[in-house]
Amino acid sequence: MERITSFCIDHDRLKKGLYLSRIDGDVVTYDMRMCVPNQGVYLENAGLHTFEHLLATYVRNSVYRDQVIYAGPMGCRTGFYFLCRDRVSKQEVIALLQAACAFIKDYEGEIPGASCSAECGNYLDHDLQQAKRYAQDYLQVIQAWKPEDMIYEDSDKAL
Repeated sequence: MERITSFCIDHDRLKKGLYLSRIDGDVVTYDMRMCVPNQGVYLENAGLHTFEHLLATYVRNSVYRDQVIYAGPMGCRTGFYFLCRDRVSKQEVIALLQAACAFIKDYEGEIPGASCSAECGNYLDHDLQQAKRYAQDYLQVIQAWKPEDMIYEDSDKAL
């Protein structure tokens, strides 16, 4: 079997950031890298879970709601995948994710979709304070991000 593109990126050189991972037709996959891979610090499940609920809620209520396909965690717990239609520019994706992180870091209240077992498959496993810390940290990483920063360092192995 062929190795998929994301396994061809040198994870030993990968830094925190926002990267264009792949394009499939009109679907663009972005790599929201929130932790440096293989450094022993990973997103903990309760905070990751809350971040996911808030991120998905924010982007699916944004002006880009009809363009958003998926926002969810990576199995390695170093970040998230964000998939949207190619009609959303790279600059708009950056601004949307900056706004989403600002929303999450300042969020107070009940976690959307986590009030009971009917709404979420693991509704008791949430940590708002941890999600807010993840959002604050990632916002600092992408605050000055530009479309030209979205290229993996070893871009010959990516798009």
